[in-house]
Amino acid sequence: MTLHPIDNELSRLKIGQPASRALASIQVTCLSDLLNLTEKQLLSLHGFGPRTLMILKEALQKEGLSLMKND
Repeated sequence: MTLHPIDNELSRLKIGQPASRALASIQVTCLSDLLNLTEKQLLSLHGFGPRTLMILKEALQKEGLSLMKND
């Protein structure tokens, strides 16, 4: 699957440092890295909460993308 060019750097999003560290701990650095993750997986990360989930889902939606569906 080839993604169209998008500004997908997570650094442009206003998420807190704890959430940024949580994402970095699983090697997530851009929006496309989120495509194979579920809400449940993200919310299980220490320092990652509902606010960050909402921000990321909105950013993905603007690009026509989404997280994987929960099992």
